[in-house]
Amino acid sequence: MKRIKLEIAYDGTAYCGWQLQPGQPTVEELLNKTLSKLLGEEITVIGASRTDSGVHAIGNVAVFDTENRMSAENIRPAINQRLPEDIRVQNSIEVSPNFHPRRVPSIKTYEYRILNRKVALPTERLYTNFIYYDLDLSLMQAAAAYLVGEHDFRSFCSVKTKAMDTVRTIKRLEVTKSGDIITISVSGNGFLYNMIRIIAGTLMKVGRGSYPPEKIVDILKGLNRGLAGPTALPHGLTLVKIEYSDNDMFS
Repeated sequence: MKRIKLEIAYDGTAYCGWQLQPGQPTVEELLNKTLSKLLGEEITVIGASRTDSGVHAIGNVAVFDTENRMSAENIRPAINQRLPEDIRVQNSIEVSPNFHPRRVPSIKTYEYRILNRKVALPTERLYTNFIYYDLDLSLMQAAAAYLVGEHDFRSFCSVKTKAMDTVRTIKRLEVTKSGDIITISVSGNGFLYNMIRIIAGTLMKVGRGSYPPEKIVDILKGLNRGLAGPTALPHGLTLVKIEYSDNDMFS
């Protein structure tokens, strides 16, 4: 028996998120079925991040156990021949049998992309949140600075969260602009349900002038979801990468 780690990219448009849902197409379900057929045994993957419906990924991570003798490196090209075009395994390697992608420390990086112009671009409709009104980049950057560090992010998570501990650490939060695209890039040790999308929705309120940047401090202290901005639409969000230490993966 060996454990294989996959790095997976997908366009989330056609899927109801990562996690298995009865009667609904999900990335996890498709991977399970495709790997089971490829390897001739029942395969159940363990995902690192359960992205929501419509959310995309460049570097999500999953592991699975197999007794098949196919080398870890050969699994990537073999499964990619069988997967639909909107899912591709970027890398497949053998890791420690004890490695669990959700139970060891990691740094996750997400990007939320906003198309900020007067008229929408059809080619960006699936991968950006279109906002026609002007957003002030400098105000958004000032607000973002208040979120960096360790905080209780209860105000920035869905009321449906099952997390008992809502303290998280944001290592980096940058707001940049290239052409008409504003990108909110966030790296941290873990995120609560809808946390990135609520941060994005709140920063957009700041960028529009509805909130001053320093209001972020009051939102954090208030520990109340009703104080923060709306949950931004899912299709602007992409999971870029998940980083682990070699010691956790291979020993």
